[in-house]
Amino acid sequence: MSYISSVLQPGEQIRAIGRLHWIVFGRAILLAVVAFALFVFSGHLATNAGRLVAYVGWFVLLLAALACLHAWFRRWIVELSVTNHRVVYKRGFIRRHTVEMNMDKVETVDVDQGLLGRMLGYGRVRVLGTGQGIEGLDTVASPLALRSAITAR
Repeated sequence: MSYISSVLQPGEQIRAIGRLHWIVFGRAILLAVVAFALFVFSGHLATNAGRLVAYVGWFVLLLAALACLHAWFRRWIVELSVTNHRVVYKRGFIRRHTVEMNMDKVETVDVDQGLLGRMLGYGRVRVLGTGQGIEGLDTVASPLALRSAITAR
């Protein structure tokens, strides 16, 4: 059960759910590519040197698996939801940090996207309100749709 499902108020409906983009797996993908390149390269070397390069490849592949696990866990513990009454941001597993902002307190929603973010559909979203703001929403998938869900009344 998601966090937002457990804190919905009577009559409150979910408008949009924000997720982290798959680009958070970028480091794991890059390490896996390097590991496979090392495996291919090790096949073209002499026996001892090839074996050493293959061991390095296995080590890099282990790092790729750990990076993949870290990215999956990060995607799993971060939730951003927009309801018809509020914006809810939650991160954390054991130690939880939540920020909730009523829709009538939202002043602006900023979206920052670089070139790669525009091409792949991710960006940074900042929700600014009276007295507080929701920061740290990097690599959010479909940030413009999320902004539209927040600003549409």
